[in-house]
Amino acid sequence: MKIISVVGARPNFMKIAPFIKAIDAHNTSIMLSEPGAWKIEHLLVHTGQHYDDRMSKTFFEELHIPEANINLGVGSGTHAEQVGQTMIEFEKVVKAEKPDWVVVVGDVNATLACSVTAKKQWVKCCHIEAGLRSGDIRMPEEINRLVTDRLCDMLLTPDAMSSDNLRKEGTPEEKIIFVGNIMIDTLEANREHAAALSIRDIVYRNLLSGATLHANVPDNEQYVVMTLHRPSNVDNREVLEPLIRFLLDEVTCDFSLIWPIHPRTMKQLAAFGLYEQVLNHPNMIMLEPVGYFDMLRLNMGARAMLTDSGGLQEECTILGTPCLTLRWNTERPITLKEFGGASVLVGNNIDRIRTEYHIARQQPRKTMRPDLWDGHTAERCLKAILDAS
Repeated sequence: MKIISVVGARPNFMKIAPFIKAIDAHNTSIMLSEPGAWKIEHLLVHTGQHYDDRMSKTFFEELHIPEANINLGVGSGTHAEQVGQTMIEFEKVVKAEKPDWVVVVGDVNATLACSVTAKKQWVKCCHIEAGLRSGDIRMPEEINRLVTDRLCDMLLTPDAMSSDNLRKEGTPEEKIIFVGNIMIDTLEANREHAAALSIRDIVYRNLLSGATLHANVPDNEQYVVMTLHRPSNVDNREVLEPLIRFLLDEVTCDFSLIWPIHPRTMKQLAAFGLYEQVLNHPNMIMLEPVGYFDMLRLNMGARAMLTDSGGLQEECTILGTPCLTLRWNTERPITLKEFGGASVLVGNNIDRIRTEYHIARQQPRKTMRPDLWDGHTAERCLKAILDAS
């Protein structure tokens, strides 16, 4: 059997690493128990959507993901450019390799482009992390999710809510398989390694070029972490500037704020004349984009998390870090406090952010583990594919 797995951006890397590990374990067990039996031939295709060292290479090295067999070299561009170029290049790969299955993960442009291409070539396609829905069709990721799930032959869901979403859309029951959250496999496999890291070392290794530390590196529970990258939060001055003022005037009076800054956000801060204020504030610790281990360790010790990232909502749920999700909706409702999680939706309304921040800063850690978020999802994903082949 030949499987092609596709990755395109950082969220994909944490999801594909345990799947590759499961394939390796399967092949090893086959060789030991049935010498001469056929192994799974696996090819990893990287579309190149995240292509620089900090956004891609570091994650491959840390998570022991083998170098991609094929890199499509798509790079940056508009959504249409990325999807179109990926389809053109991936079609060549599918025609040449003739896989039995194409496996896509998550909801990035590569997920959409490669699922469409696979089906046009009559190749079976499996979507890991299927059924997530925000209900907001304005989100490019929501379009990617809807189209991918409509086309794929096998839909592997991370939670019961996602399975129900697919049923409501009329998806045949035999396509839906509840396997759990594959990203938690990566968290559990690396928890001990991350816990052993020093916050001080993380800060000094990743300090943003031009930034200066004005105070001591904080200990656990003495800092808040923030990630911010979505256009709805950073591309409009009327949205971004009040958020920056809240951070500088209020949050940093209580805690140090550790901020691994996304290139898009740094560009917008500079465009709006806010960059120097942030960089020179004594309680702001500005970092380059950090690797998986470093981010996991920062999350483990944070008093609270402010983020517009979907994956961090999930990690906060497992780690118990109070999480302010800087979005008006989420495709991961199981992470919300009303369903037992650690996250609350605050959008970019400063009054709401302020209210929930003051609750979060006093809130003790409370971990929650949804069904099958147990570190063994990748094994169930591979079994589902093998059983259907």
